Amino acid sequence: MKKATISALVGSVLLLASSNARAEGGITIGMAVAMSGWMEAYDGEAYKMAQLWVDRQNAKGGLLGKQIGVVSGDTKTDRVEGAKVGQDLIKQGANLLLVSADYDYGAPAALQAQKAGVVSVFMGASDPKAGVVGVGPLSFTANNAGQLEGAIMADWGMKKKGTKKGYMLLDETIEYNKSVCAGYNWQMKTSHATVVGQDTFKGLDPSISSQITRLSDAIAKDGVDHIMLCSTNPGAASSLRQLRAAGIALPVFSATAMDGTYWLNSVPRLKDFYLPSQALATNDPRPAVNEISAAFEKKFGKPPTTQYAYPIYAFLDMWAKAVTEAKTTDAKPVVELLNKDTDVPTVLGPRTFTSKLHVQTAMPMFVMSYADGKETPVEEWKITDTIPDAVLYRLKSSE
Repeated sequence: MKKATISALVGSVLLLASSNARAEGGITIGMAVAMSGWMEAYDGEAYKMAQLWVDRQNAKGGLLGKQIGVVSGDTKTDRVEGAKVGQDLIKQGANLLLVSADYDYGAPAALQAQKAGVVSVFMGASDPKAGVVGVGPLSFTANNAGQLEGAIMADWGMKKKGTKKGYMLLDETIEYNKSVCAGYNWQMKTSHATVVGQDTFKGLDPSISSQITRLSDAIAKDGVDHIMLCSTNPGAASSLRQLRAAGIALPVFSATAMDGTYWLNSVPRLKDFYLPSQALATNDPRPAVNEISAAFEKKFGKPPTTQYAYPIYAFLDMWAKAVTEAKTTDAKPVVELLNKDTDVPTVLGPRTFTSKLHVQTAMPMFVMSYADGKETPVEEWKITDTIPDAVLYRLKSSE
């Protein structure tokens, strides 16, 4: 199951060719992202959105009176290739390095930036290690913490659907999935609900029949009333299809990794499936989001299809603000400014970074419902409790 069509891949190649031009005497943004492999489903639109931001910023005069150039490289959803691409783009003079929307696959490139004293940003990573702890003080993520996604679904489910007994299915392939389940588990305990049981699998496993058997037993014996699926596509969609094929019709909660409708043909007649999202590609309640969606469609022929397109735009606005105030792209003064600003206005709402935390942990998100082949916003939801550091960094004391 691949999201990218042949035309989309051709478009990515053309975009890469047109954007690999450093602005002489100007400012350079490097993009070490997956333009092939399964991570393209998460990097592709964010990469295009970043290019849109550059075009619009240049139309306004660039930064510090200089035009912004872009140099790019395909990491091929490969960690070793990611490190090579990151190193190459730093050598080409990148003043800011954008890396893949996942800690596991973006960190190798981000570490090259950290070593060179260059700011890096994961375009959509949700594991809090995508930042200070996992890479270093010059690394950020444009996205929210996966723990927030899991916590929102647990809280919303209890208060709006009356769910009280959950069962976690955790795909152990990448750290993000573990963060989502950690946040869900924390919120369930905080709200005095029960996680009846949990099971693990690997996203590329052809079958989760054994896990489904154990889940079915827990439903019959312990009254499980919903499932928390912590996974990424294509494994997430495969697991969901197997759950429904086995006759398990309970509500299934998941995370933003399944945002969008590109995978729905693999789970026919899906319903009672929910996840959180930062932005709506159509009819977002925020005019600024709709405006950049329209600009994206005008430039690339169609609007974004998932929420992963948007976070990098918000971060680049914050970075540009810090660069303008610091009057330089040098990492130290820019990072100092990014770390001290609170509730900075962006197209996605206020954003805050601190010297210890370079990910969003408290913002509201939209709960999305899937039925009849469509993804529909239900309502905006915000948790009221602060997620502890022990949960954000998945320390054993929090388990």
